[in-house]
Amino acid sequence: MRLTMVGTGYVGLVTGTCLANKGNDVTCLDIDAGKIAQLQAGRVPIYEPGLEEMIEHNVRAGRLHFTTDKDAAYRPAEAVFICVGTPSDDRGRADLTAVIAVARDIAAAMQAAPGATGGDADNDPEKIVIVKSTVPVGTNARVKAELAAHTSKPFHMASNPEFLKEGAAINDFNKPDRVVIGVETDHAADRLRDLYTPFVRQGNPIYTMDIPSAEMVKYASNCMLATKISFINEIASLCESFGADIDQVRLGMCADARIGNKFLYPGLGYGGSCFPKDVLACISMGQESDTPARVLEAVDEVNNAQRQRFIAKIDKHFGGALAGKRVAVWGLAFKPGTDDMRQAPSVTIIRHLLDAGATVAAYDPVAEHTTREVFGDAIAYVDDPIEATDAADALVICTDWDEFKNPDFRAVKKGMKSPVIFDGRNLHRLDAMRRAGFTYYSVGRAVVTP
Repeated sequence: MRLTMVGTGYVGLVTGTCLANKGNDVTCLDIDAGKIAQLQAGRVPIYEPGLEEMIEHNVRAGRLHFTTDKDAAYRPAEAVFICVGTPSDDRGRADLTAVIAVARDIAAAMQAAPGATGGDADNDPEKIVIVKSTVPVGTNARVKAELAAHTSKPFHMASNPEFLKEGAAINDFNKPDRVVIGVETDHAADRLRDLYTPFVRQGNPIYTMDIPSAEMVKYASNCMLATKISFINEIASLCESFGADIDQVRLGMCADARIGNKFLYPGLGYGGSCFPKDVLACISMGQESDTPARVLEAVDEVNNAQRQRFIAKIDKHFGGALAGKRVAVWGLAFKPGTDDMRQAPSVTIIRHLLDAGATVAAYDPVAEHTTREVFGDAIAYVDDPIEATDAADALVICTDWDEFKNPDFRAVKKGMKSPVIFDGRNLHRLDAMRRAGFTYYSVGRAVVTP
């Protein structure tokens, strides 16, 4: 199929590349000329394991193209995927400005083409317009109305939410748990089934449903996962208050098959571009419909409080006197396998440290460039985790990269002014930290003192 991805962010770039890899002809469109120039030169603006190599392969094969030319992107496409951002506004609502602007552009290109009135039908196919961006229920109806207001040409609407985990997106797309398609016509259902069948040969389902239900599936899924994270963090807080150990509690709880163990790890709370935004969007949907999302309101509150609880441990240890202290930070991205700093817990923690007068030396294997966009030169960036701890009064672990799971703690301790670790990801055993001679704070477990 001839496909166009509108937006070369995380979703558009991964989706377009994986679809091209199955033999489709894919054009990725973006209004950011700098980003398109980067991609045309073979430089990928985001970090995702395996993506750069896959892009290079499909560009070389002539199946993957990058452009800022809207007409060239829209005219020949059988299916157009809208993959633009829907950030939260100051009230938590999804900002649909970019989505609606894309709808107008698609309609203008359709209306200007000869197509359905007797022109070159092969170069002006009857389009399927697919909203892949995460959007509130009812957005597809708004897009449909916008298209119909600006073109008389026929088209088909579809919703196709994405379920990609940063750091594992290519595997998620190539081996999906499920594909969800919201449609109004048999034509759209058939063509999208054709498109996704190569990805579900292992037997996983393609669910075809009405568009509002498809729109809701993504929000419901992400909000459920966010709820699990906030739940286990709340239990971890209770464990700290009553002397229980969250690691042991988690083992006993998650052995229940009805509960399972996914997304039930205590830590610094969720971050990134999806969970915070989607929880707020559902809260906003509830407010607008007079159907309060009280559970999700609590989920958001617990998540925000989790970072403050962790910061309070640092403040308490130093008696509120962080001025002049040097703090090492391991991990900056909101999760391993990505350079994404959106809503990263490290940002909240580092801002507090800087505001309190501390200096920060930070290490992350891939996120230095995106962190510079947040902090500039306000913190020191180092190329080695051990180097970050040199002369440090404390080490704070914010991201669970593999290289932080079994470091040389003798070298860490030797270089530090005081052997204190604040571990926001519970990477290390309490007895191991005690033997290594560290004062060790974690989440939902006892404080270790040497």
